[in-house]
Amino acid sequence: MHQPPATPRHVIAVDPGRDKCGLALVRCDGCVLHKAVVPAGEIGQIVARLLEDYPCSALALGDRTAARDVETAIGEHVQVDPVLVDEHRSTEQGRRRYFLDNPPRGWRRLLPIGLQTPPCPYDDYVAVVLAERYLDSLRRR
Repeated sequence: MHQPPATPRHVIAVDPGRDKCGLALVRCDGCVLHKAVVPAGEIGQIVARLLEDYPCSALALGDRTAARDVETAIGEHVQVDPVLVDEHRSTEQGRRRYFLDNPPRGWRRLLPIGLQTPPCPYDDYVAVVLAERYLDSLRRR
């Protein structure tokens, strides 16, 4: 009898990009254990190191910009098949998340968040959104 795949204890999510990638390690209960913005050229090595420490992890990869290149780079270092996750509007959600953790200060707090851009890359927050989407898709099965 065929059983559905077990829910992973951890998810490594990658928001792929040409120059930099967002990376997040999220526990299945939604707790973010690690997040970072890393150079695209180092993504395979960094994912391999995370998988050494969290071997029961699943790998979720955003399906848009540079996804195939990043998938190839990761595949050179690990034998894990990534699951593609829809990135539609994930950048907007990541930006909102960034501002929840880092509220604007001074006069900037008077501007609507939708009109502001974070002062640093926030691809790691987008990776958290992708991890949550992946986990949500498992719960709906």
